Amino acid sequence: QVQLVESGGGLVQPGGSLRLSCAATGIVFTNYRMAWYRQAPGKQRELVAAITSGGTPNYASFVKGRFTISRDSAKKMVYLQMHSLKPEDTAVYSCNAYQIRRDYWGQGTQVTVSS
Repeated sequence: QVQLVESGGGLVQPGGSLRLSCAATGIVFTNYRMAWYRQAPGKQRELVAAITSGGTPNYASFVKGRFTISRDSAKKMVYLQMHSLKPEDTAVYSCNAYQIRRDYWGQGTQVTVSS
């Protein structure tokens, strides 16, 4: 059974930092592109950052320079380090594992940026 379990969300002040983690089970981790998406209330889900099976990252323009995605294949983990958080970063952040004909999602973790 495939499971993606996110952790690390919470309430943080503007300018603060958080590190999200996603633990993957039930997949051949090295075969998957891993990504973080987010969805704010009343908005569509959007890609935040992705990292290929080979370790190449790419980022949405609105997080470049502030967020870093990484993966640890030995632990089957993917991370999102977030710095300089803004109120507009408030959303549910979800982990995604993708390869052709296979697409899996975690339940998400809430990130709230507020003073």
